[in-house]
Amino acid sequence: MNTLDPREEIAKRLGLDSVPPVRFDSAEDVQERLAKNDYLSDEAIASVTFLADRLAKPVLVEGPAGTGKTALAKAVADATNSRLIRLQCYEGLDESKALYEWNYRKQLLRIQAGRSESSGVEEWSALEEDIFAEEFLLTRPLLEAISATDPVVLLIDEIDRVELETEALLLEILSEYQVSIPELGTVRAQQIPMVFLTSNNTRELSEALKRRCLYLYVGYPTVERERDIILARVPGITSALAEQIAQVVRSLRNLDLKKAPSVSETLDWARTLVVLGREEIGEHDAAETLHILLKYQSDIERATKELLGRARPLA
Repeated sequence: MNTLDPREEIAKRLGLDSVPPVRFDSAEDVQERLAKNDYLSDEAIASVTFLADRLAKPVLVEGPAGTGKTALAKAVADATNSRLIRLQCYEGLDESKALYEWNYRKQLLRIQAGRSESSGVEEWSALEEDIFAEEFLLTRPLLEAISATDPVVLLIDEIDRVELETEALLLEILSEYQVSIPELGTVRAQQIPMVFLTSNNTRELSEALKRRCLYLYVGYPTVERERDIILARVPGITSALAEQIAQVVRSLRNLDLKKAPSVSETLDWARTLVVLGREEIGEHDAAETLHILLKYQSDIERATKELLGRARPLA
C-alpha cells in the first residue's frame, strides 16, 4: 500500500503546488551547519531537528533556563536562510497578541466612509462583509508565520508561562498548520514552517500539546561540549582556560545552589576572564569574579568557600 510522505500529505492538504524542499540532508548535516552558526549540537539535538524537518512536526524543547533552547531555533533559522518569527510567551498572553486582531480604527473609518458615500442607505450586511476583509486584519506572530510565503522558523518561547486556555490556541497550528478566523474563514499555511516551542518546566504542559510535537530535552552540556562552546563563542580564549572554566562550572553545578550557572553565564564569565587577561584561573581570580557567574549572594558565598578550599590553580 502506497502512503504519502508526511510532508507530501501536509502539502496536499494545504493545497500547495509542490512539496517544499527539505532543509537538512541528515542529522550529520544538521550538526555541521549549526556549528557554522556557532551552535554546537549533540547527537540528540541534531537527530530531533532532522526528524522535525522530514516529518513536518513541531519540536517541544524542554530543559533548564540558559541551556540553549532559544538559541537552537535561531541557529536553525540562520543555517537554513529562514526568517525567524518569535512569539515570546507571558502570563496574560491572549489571542489578540498571539494570533490576530482586527484593526478597529481602520474599520471605523471604513464604516464612516461607507455611510457618507451612500448617504446612510448602504446595507449593513454589505458593509460588514467589507470591513472583515484581510486588509483590516492585524497579523500577530502565529498568523504571520502561517501567512508567510518565504521560509520561516517559528519560535514559541517559554510556552509554560501561558495559561492552559491560551495554550489551546496553538493546537490547530501545531497539527494542521492553519488558523480559523470566524469572520474570514480558514487561513492555511503557504509553506511548512519549522516550529520550536521552548519550556523551562515551570508547569506541566497539556497532553494535547505534547502529542503534536517531537520531544527534545536540552540539559547542561558535558564538560567537553561546554569547553568547545566556549572556544567557539569567546574570541581570544585559550584551550587551557576554556577547559578550566568548563571544569569549574561543572563543579559549581554539583553544589546545592539556588540557581546553577547557565551556559550563557558561563560565556559571560569566560569573556570577563579574557578581558582581565587571565590565562588560567587561580582561586582568588575565581572568587573575585563569581558575581558574573552566579546571581544570588548565598550561592556566591557557598561557591567561594568551595573554591577557596583549593590550594592550586583550578583545573
